[in-house]
Amino acid sequence: MTQVLPAPPLVAVVAAAPRRFLPVLPVIALVLMLALPVSGDGGGTLADAVSGLVVVCCALRLVRGRRRPLSRTAAVVLGLPVVGVAVATAGAASAGVGAEGLVRYLQVFVLVPAAVMLLVRDRRDARLVAWSLVGLALWQGALGVHQFVTGTGASYQGEMIRAVGTFGATDIMGMAAVVAFGLVCALGLALGSGPARQRTAAAVCALALLLPLALSFSRGAWIATAVTCGAQLVLAGMRRAVQVFAAVAAAAVVLVGGLGVGSAMLQERISSITQVADAPDQSVTDRYTMWTAAVDMWRDQPLTGVGLKGFPDHRDGHASLALSSGSDTDGAGAGFQRQPLLSPHNMYLLILSEQGLLGLLALAGSWLALLVLALRRLVRARRSASGLDCALVACGLLVWQLVDFVYADIGGPSTVLTALVIGFAAWWALADVGAAERVPRDAHEGAHEGAGDR
Repeated sequence: MTQVLPAPPLVAVVAAAPRRFLPVLPVIALVLMLALPVSGDGGGTLADAVSGLVVVCCALRLVRGRRRPLSRTAAVVLGLPVVGVAVATAGAASAGVGAEGLVRYLQVFVLVPAAVMLLVRDRRDARLVAWSLVGLALWQGALGVHQFVTGTGASYQGEMIRAVGTFGATDIMGMAAVVAFGLVCALGLALGSGPARQRTAAAVCALALLLPLALSFSRGAWIATAVTCGAQLVLAGMRRAVQVFAAVAAAAVVLVGGLGVGSAMLQERISSITQVADAPDQSVTDRYTMWTAAVDMWRDQPLTGVGLKGFPDHRDGHASLALSSGSDTDGAGAGFQRQPLLSPHNMYLLILSEQGLLGLLALAGSWLALLVLALRRLVRARRSASGLDCALVACGLLVWQLVDFVYADIGGPSTVLTALVIGFAAWWALADVGAAERVPRDAHEGAHEGAGDR
């Protein structure tokens, strides 16, 4: 006769939950730090400090568990960017400048992604991280909508209506990136195979985040989000894609139609995307001028570039007179400022100009490898009808970041999320075979142990 073991008491299950999620809590803390107001001094932020804590916590956990840090494939893929960065550091204008750039690149593209990959152990951890990003997006998005309604946002066409959340007018891309990440996570969770209540809640969150994303007036974020969400829908299944496309189109009509004067501004902003040669605005002119300057720098030093953080020093020698002296920022609790244009606002061209072809092949090769491996596991998850939500979130976040890099580069408080996104994608793409695809154990099993699913 089979003996039926009694279920653990509810108290034991509840008590085991914090211990069960303890390893991933530093990653959650990193997300939560971006809910706080940030200073506009351009230096390190609290989120940067917490990202260092994430690396330390991961190192301590590895030492305590006496585990091999990374597989050979993971070490190669995540360590590949070090090659180009190290060479470009030697070509920097000074040792101090080179060291500063080296630390930043290692933080964003190597150390923090590797730590996130190792601290996210299974699908339950991954879903917790995804929902934390959704929560952060809802918080920042709600602040952004309030800024638009009350006229307390950043300046846009002479009105203080641009939604920037807690990031301020000096980092207008911050809130747009956070909201877009949350939207991508919510859509991935909604398209997955989780409980119906969870999928419904995720779909509602995704629709709610469309409004603050629109009010960010960020063309790059719009393009990246549209491409990513379309890819997620297609990867989840064509029939569902058609249904969701119809629902989003209907919601967009309602939201834009209810914005009043905002609808005209949105239409003008959207139409400006295609105005490259026909009377483009100054921001478009500046961007393409800096892109041309970055390509010219690469032509001077095609293999190794001009050195880390060398773009500002070489910009004026390669840019045409069409480039303005800077961009104006105002509002959102700060006074008028003139922001210098110190980067090409294109991550690929920034790498090409400062690190040359060697650096671009190393970094872009690492990202491409992550994407290919992640998509391969996504196909496997779709066939098994298990873990599709985590796959869509991981692949979606990486696709969004790679598309957005065409219109933006690293810089600002929200940069730590780039490191988190790469680490999340690395967990799905590079985790030990079966770890990322394993079906989590139920709460009863979790009450008896706290070591995770690896």
